[in-house]
Amino acid sequence: MHSVLMDVDTGIDDALALVYLLSRPEVRIEAITCTAGNVGARQVALNNLALLQLCGRSGVEVAIGAEVPLEIPLVTTEETHGPQGIGYAELPFPAQQISPRHAVDVWVDTVRANPGEITGLITGPLTNFALALRREPALPKLLKGLVIMGGCFNYQGNTTPTAEWNVSVDPHAAQEVFAAYSGLPADSLPVVCALETTERIELRPEHLQRLGEASGAQEPELVLPEQPEGQRSASDNPLVACISDAVRFYLEFHRLYGQGYVAHMHDAFAAAAAIGRTPIQTRPATVHVETGSPRLIGTTVADFRGIWNEPPNARIVTTNDPPQCFDELISSVAALARTLRP
Repeated sequence: MHSVLMDVDTGIDDALALVYLLSRPEVRIEAITCTAGNVGARQVALNNLALLQLCGRSGVEVAIGAEVPLEIPLVTTEETHGPQGIGYAELPFPAQQISPRHAVDVWVDTVRANPGEITGLITGPLTNFALALRREPALPKLLKGLVIMGGCFNYQGNTTPTAEWNVSVDPHAAQEVFAAYSGLPADSLPVVCALETTERIELRPEHLQRLGEASGAQEPELVLPEQPEGQRSASDNPLVACISDAVRFYLEFHRLYGQGYVAHMHDAFAAAAAIGRTPIQTRPATVHVETGSPRLIGTTVADFRGIWNEPPNARIVTTNDPPQCFDELISSVAALARTLRP
């Protein structure tokens, strides 16, 4: 059994990551903590609750944490993920309430109560975890492991020429998190899924068609570049329709910015890596996050060769297997979707 504590800014690819983990019978989601990023923190929480409800899951605590970064103004990205963060998908207002607890309390209390058992998965800005570290500096030693989607190393950024989105939203938090892991044993260091590997996870129309077929949907799930923007899914499967409507927005966004009719599923890859369901290789490095330079703020720099004479504080994913990852995501999510047919 994998016990996972998710910290997210849901987000289309965060949504697929959550649905994927819900589809895995060996995964227990201990809680979901929400930070502002793709959209505001309250909307993130509502998205997570609605997705839990869609997937027939109750009793998973969803808590709001930081609503602004540590030191800089909040920037959200509705143009990338849609006004509610889940593209064209529209979900009913959830019946379950947002937890009264703060995300920091959830992190600290959950990990203290289950030392060595919880894997943290952070697919948004690192604000909540940085604040939790201030409260409990021993978290890196108490966690079973930590997987972070963020950063880019010797690779073009997706927010500035040198910065990745999650880190750029709150670079000060990211720097605090990496600093907290300095000097720990190699197998305790966070696994970092950065853009150079996550942008290889290119979801294409044929993946959505495969998902519809594997889910037993009656009609082919065709999300095609020649169709009108915003066309809604007619699938009789509610989960397939939700994913399709969300991803269509993401496909259109990537096309608008010259990347083709594809959608990078950064967070879904990180989720599969966190539970060992997709093969990866990592390389230890000392990561620095730039916080001072106006043009370079949010830039992540990795010293792989020990030039700084500082101990490693991260394990950066260097290789992955996109076809296998999509096989895993599609088969697993489809199995869940088959249980949700109306």
